[in-house]
Amino acid sequence: MTAAAESTSLLRQQIDYYRARAAEYDQWWLREGRYDRSPELNAQWFAEADEMAAALSAFQPAGRILELACGTGLWTRRLRPFAATLTAVDASPEMLALNAARPGGPPQARYIEADLFNWQPDGLYDTVFFSFWLSHVPPERFDAFWSMVRSCLAPGGRVFFVDSLHEPTSTAVDHRLLRPEATVLSRRLNDGRGFQIYKVFHDPAELAGRLRGLGWEFEIRRTAHYFLHASGGLLSL
Repeated sequence: MTAAAESTSLLRQQIDYYRARAAEYDQWWLREGRYDRSPELNAQWFAEADEMAAALSAFQPAGRILELACGTGLWTRRLRPFAATLTAVDASPEMLALNAARPGGPPQARYIEADLFNWQPDGLYDTVFFSFWLSHVPPERFDAFWSMVRSCLAPGGRVFFVDSLHEPTSTAVDHRLLRPEATVLSRRLNDGRGFQIYKVFHDPAELAGRLRGLGWEFEIRRTAHYFLHASGGLLSL
């Protein structure tokens, strides 16, 4: 199998994984079941999650908001109060259904089912947001992904994203993190089914430098253990 064919196969498996995981996805965020690491570690997780939410509020997303890889709506609901319009894109119809049905969800949201690696926007947006998605972008597709994000932005548009740091207690008790430079990990569902997915852990300083080389200016911060969050936009000419 060629490298391109292997990447395509892994991306297909990644979509299959998140479709199958949709109903149990929130257990990870809520630290339930296999993701319950102890009262102390769970409290640390939630404190750092609150730190990210506060950073998003301080960023003040506004106007026409686009959420990429919107998932079950954990962050869609946080975007709602800021949005004039809200467009949410995900490859999983199961995730989109849960997102739309979430209590307090955005009734004005437009949902689009699409593979982000084969999607182009049909309009321009003032704010682009994505959570825990950049780490699922294969290294060889990184530049193309950011080119797509660029094509989404209206003049003066801004970007905010959050993602995971390499921390073993962030994942399920029966998952094992490989060395930080690994880009493919094995994942299991509650029923034992196994999948391989892309998981690229980015060092905040290195990520900021790479993005600057593509014409972006981001301030990227990390929480104590679990997360990074970033805000920025295109470099001024």
